[in-house]
Amino acid sequence: MIKVLIAEDDFRIAAIHESYIQKVQGFQVAGKAKSAKDLWEALQKEQVDLILLDVYMPDELGTNLLPLLRERHPEVDVIIITAATETMLLRDALHYGVVHYLIKPVTAQKFTQVLTEYKEKRELINSKEEVNQTMIDLFFGQIQEESQQKDERDLPTGINSLTLDKVKTFMAAEMNGITAEELGEKMGASRTTARRYVEYLVTTGECRAELAYGIIGRPERKYYPAKKQTES
Repeated sequence: MIKVLIAEDDFRIAAIHESYIQKVQGFQVAGKAKSAKDLWEALQKEQVDLILLDVYMPDELGTNLLPLLRERHPEVDVIIITAATETMLLRDALHYGVVHYLIKPVTAQKFTQVLTEYKEKRELINSKEEVNQTMIDLFFGQIQEESQQKDERDLPTGINSLTLDKVKTFMAAEMNGITAEELGEKMGASRTTARRYVEYLVTTGECRAELAYGIIGRPERKYYPAKKQTES
């Protein structure tokens, strides 16, 4: 589970964000902080993987906390969630490596999309000891045009349109079938992520799955393009 600390001084907004987190698979609220002081105390007491950080805290600007966060807790990721729209604050946030920057009010759909993409990036990094260009492109290729953003609304949670397009391209050439593990190798992603995408394509009819027996006799699912090759 990805442990999330909500750093937000407005208890109503904090409660809304907590309800959003509870609906996204793989995440758990580790605590809530109403001030910078509360944030530091929570980090001492709880395991935290991700901070949802407001800029306007009562005792300190959230962006002013970023240098210390990077120094004291470099393993903790940060997503800024704020009503602030000053470009300078965005520059500061990017300089200190925040993984996303959200402007309030944040819709449930946008919140879910950002957390899902964050989780996929974590899986991508943790799945390999070495990177390749495909993996890097998947990691950084999160900027979407308006038409792609609209496509996201029709996709289930955990399915990103850019990654889905890449999986479709890989699958189009796999007339002899491919396992989820093999597909993950090609994608530069984990087997779990690859299986999620290709199983989605099975439900849409764009791929098909068959049981095949490996060397040790244990059956495994192999995936094929929906159309079988016909003999001429």
